[in-house]
Amino acid sequence: MIDRQLRDADWVVQDRAEINLFAGTGVAVREAIMAKGHGRVDYLLYVDQRVVGVIEAKPEGTPLSGVEWQSAMYAEGLPPAVRLKALTRDGRLPFVFEASGSETHFTNGYDPQPRARRIFAFPQPGTLARIVRGAEADLKRPTWRAKVRHLPPLDVAALRPAQITAIEGVERSLAEQRLDRSLVQMATGAGKTYTAVTECYRLLKHGGFTSVLFLVDRNNLADQTLAEFQNYRTPGDGRRFTELYNVDKLTSAGMLGSSSVVISTIQRVRGCRCQLGSRRRGRYMGTISMRQPAA
Repeated sequence: MIDRQLRDADWVVQDRAEINLFAGTGVAVREAIMAKGHGRVDYLLYVDQRVVGVIEAKPEGTPLSGVEWQSAMYAEGLPPAVRLKALTRDGRLPFVFEASGSETHFTNGYDPQPRARRIFAFPQPGTLARIVRGAEADLKRPTWRAKVRHLPPLDVAALRPAQITAIEGVERSLAEQRLDRSLVQMATGAGKTYTAVTECYRLLKHGGFTSVLFLVDRNNLADQTLAEFQNYRTPGDGRRFTELYNVDKLTSAGMLGSSSVVISTIQRVRGCRCQLGSRRRGRYMGTISMRQPAA
């Protein structure tokens, strides 16, 4: 199951006796032998011919929170020949996974406070390569979780008090990282969409986000949302949002690679879930869902 999930995410899966690191951007080597006292890791992950991470595999149904010590041990136990070309952070590999086939946990060692988080699928090799490039370009704030702790002050000139409260609350939640989700509840006519567009702009420009999926539950709301993005003037220079970032509606043909914001109905996402999973796995850094309040 894990082999198949890795291949679906564009990894080349190989046995250690048949290693060919030039077979693809990402190579997952099974049963790799680690340094003395560190045993064999289930998968050793290479990106662009450099070791970047490990996967500890367990039978389906195994609670993964109980095996994190094993993957941590492997991440620090590279044999000398491998360590020479490995990508390490503070003496260990930056990307650590635990997987059971039905569940996957991921620890990003570049985060300010690295910890295991459940993810829906293995990221593509290119996604890990992009994380590495971003970390090397900004050593003090290597990931979005570090960047959202240092967002610039909010320009409140065009905002209502409730909008200011909502944006500051979301950003405080992102910075603290105590919870995985935030809910903003605002009355009809209070400017929910404008609030969300403002937050999208700040996270794309300053927060290290690369893409936002904006979900609505009706087509007319999708059209209204697109118009809101097109009319939004950014603080400072007053340029339109769509002059800086591509905003597109999801269609039956899929999505454009250049899209920074994709607007879709929930039904459309369900219909395109195969494309979302295979083509752009791991790309979306945030999802905003807009729904009308119940009567």
